[in-house]
Amino acid sequence: MAGNLNKFMLAVLAASALTPVAAFAQEDAAAEPAAQEDRRLGTVVVTAQRREENLLDVPLSVSAFSGDLLAGLGVQTLDEVAKISPNVTLEVSRGTNNTLSAFIRGVGQQDPVSGFESGVGIYVDDVYLNRPQGAVLEVYDVERIEVLRGPQGTLYGRNTIGGAVKYVTRGLSDEPTFKARGAYGSYAQADIVASGSIPLSDTFRVGGGLAFFTRDGFGENLITGEENYNKDVAAYRLSAEWDVTDNFQIRVAGDYMNDESNARQGHRLIPDLSPPFQYPVLSNEYDTRAGLDVVKQNVEVKGGSLVAEYEVNDRISLKNILAYREDEGTSPIDFDSLPAVDVDVPAIYTNDQLSNEFQINYSGDRLNGIIGAYYLEANSDTVFDVGLFTTGQLLNLINSTTAFTGFTAQTFGEVGTETWSVFADFTFDINDKLSVAVGGRYTEDERTSTVIRRNYVGGFSQFFGGSGVPISTSSNFNGSEKFDDFSPRVSLTYKPVDEHTLYATYAQGFKGGSFDPRGQTSLTPDFDQSGTVTPDEVKAFMMFEPEEVDSYEIGWKSNTFDRRVQTSIAGFYMDYKDVQIPGSVGVDIDGDGIFESFAGVTTNAGAATLWGVELESNAQLGEELFNDSDYFNAGLSVGYINAEYDEFITIIGGVPTNLADQRVVQNTPEWTGSLRLTYDTPFNILLKEGRLTINQLTSYRGDSSQFEIPSAIDQEAYTLVDLSIRWKENGSRWGFSLSGKNLTDERYRVSGYNFLNAVGAPALGLEGVLTGFYGDPRTFTFGVDYNF
Repeated sequence: MAGNLNKFMLAVLAASALTPVAAFAQEDAAAEPAAQEDRRLGTVVVTAQRREENLLDVPLSVSAFSGDLLAGLGVQTLDEVAKISPNVTLEVSRGTNNTLSAFIRGVGQQDPVSGFESGVGIYVDDVYLNRPQGAVLEVYDVERIEVLRGPQGTLYGRNTIGGAVKYVTRGLSDEPTFKARGAYGSYAQADIVASGSIPLSDTFRVGGGLAFFTRDGFGENLITGEENYNKDVAAYRLSAEWDVTDNFQIRVAGDYMNDESNARQGHRLIPDLSPPFQYPVLSNEYDTRAGLDVVKQNVEVKGGSLVAEYEVNDRISLKNILAYREDEGTSPIDFDSLPAVDVDVPAIYTNDQLSNEFQINYSGDRLNGIIGAYYLEANSDTVFDVGLFTTGQLLNLINSTTAFTGFTAQTFGEVGTETWSVFADFTFDINDKLSVAVGGRYTEDERTSTVIRRNYVGGFSQFFGGSGVPISTSSNFNGSEKFDDFSPRVSLTYKPVDEHTLYATYAQGFKGGSFDPRGQTSLTPDFDQSGTVTPDEVKAFMMFEPEEVDSYEIGWKSNTFDRRVQTSIAGFYMDYKDVQIPGSVGVDIDGDGIFESFAGVTTNAGAATLWGVELESNAQLGEELFNDSDYFNAGLSVGYINAEYDEFITIIGGVPTNLADQRVVQNTPEWTGSLRLTYDTPFNILLKEGRLTINQLTSYRGDSSQFEIPSAIDQEAYTLVDLSIRWKENGSRWGFSLSGKNLTDERYRVSGYNFLNAVGAPALGLEGVLTGFYGDPRTFTFGVDYNF
């Protein structure tokens, strides 16, 4: 026992460099006691460089979380992965249920408007999701999730300027498999998840999964009577694998998701600012008074892929990934979260994309790499009304059931994308210890856009079942532009011994330029002071250029103490240029001095410097502590980033002014961290022998700002504490779990709207807009699972 305690203390001291990256091999809770050697931290295989490699050999900052680990921690949706990833923000976008706002190392995209693209690439089985809508993926039947930090422009292309998140589903087995889980919990949570596969012959396998997630709301809409923050999601996945020959395989997969949850409406942080109503701030952050109900919230996402792999010989293999995806959603977005129709925005989003990627992979004795070509054609449409009362209408409103007959400003925005690229990336082993990797990607990116803005009176437009009559067209824009870019990567790796890897990497990435689908041409300034606004000036105003980042990273990865501690440490420096700053400005349509609508204005106004340090580690802190087969593992992640604007140009009084010292990098807390503890031990219940696994997760996020200008919707630092317990009888296929999330019941904002001016008066509409959207409160879930 004393010797084991010494091992425990030695590992604790070693864990001062700890940080739990990724997923390490975990024994099944029901397994018979494993041999001591089998408890060592196993090899984690990732595909961050588009080929299977040991995580500790990859010269990149990568976290890889296995499906078993995610299930043990109770992770249900993709945004929860940010809890255990340093310098990563994954949040549900404001006013939505499944649109993702993603930031890695200070780079991302806050605005979820259809037509904008994220600076973090989201991939499902190597298929890139071109838009953020429908990207808050349900985590089920997943093999692992990888988080790649830093620009991935060479291997993953445009819009991975901050990094990439890879969602990898489970492959099909040669043996019949079946897994099912049912869960019931707080707020009448009722989930059912099932997956399985079966071989129909020696060469052909089929499988699939289904999931239903339901839950009552955390709060209530006091105007419509609907539950707020409820959940009603159905998801399906089917796949088939055919070994055509020993060296030729085909996989076909399809997925579908339908979200019929109620619209997630915001919580006002201030009373209404316009008479005659008096609506004080509600006491429950999940309650709302949003009255917009002209459309129901609904999101439908579907997609399919065909992957073919052919092994030419022992060194060369070919791979082709053909995929199609589409989604459509309707959403009632009530900016002011009040029954009055004041900045009420019903919206429709549609997206579709067709992509194909062809790869030639080479694996030799000293040279390994990939050559490829990629093509994407995508289209994104959005139409939304902005319903507003004039001052007189608002004063004459008698009650909240009065039909809306006011003024509507409508925007139709379409953005089309056609892009192709060629890329190559090779690693050459100079000797047994030293290797160099060189890669590059050339991309041509064409954008087309149509933006039409019309004004209606008498109610909402026909798109939303209204009787509004169009009275004018304030903007009618058609434009196109081509962009091109070359993104290089160079990396040097040195392995002094087998269990240690030192690396230095330079990488460049870019995020494509485009047109703001909410823009209004009438706002175009006379740039050259000629007295006439020309078509070229209108195009320049509606368009924004690509942004770029140059990233420098050094790191150390190790597997030490007889494979009891795996550690990854990285330091990075990023020069972020031509930063795209999406924003909204008020528009006075009727000349009464009040901004009745808003328009998008996106510029390349920013330049920033981002540097920081990340640690991740997993450690076996002890084994055979209290009996012959228990063990105690830990994981720690810590991220620090210093993110500051060097330049942030704003026009003040017609003069370009640098306000960098008054702006902050949004959604980027200075410190992030997590500590995960796992204890596994034999434990008998009702004379039944089994194993008990306890997982405890504590995650921390420092202060963060929702936008570049600090405001009242920013979130102070907070800590979340989760705990899960699972028991499984030895030799049984059944397991039982109990988990609690946010045990201290923290109330923390993940997004919001702010349309107040510097003195707190309405900058848009009459009531004033300052609303917040919140993360989940404390919840408990009891689950039963079955594995065949």
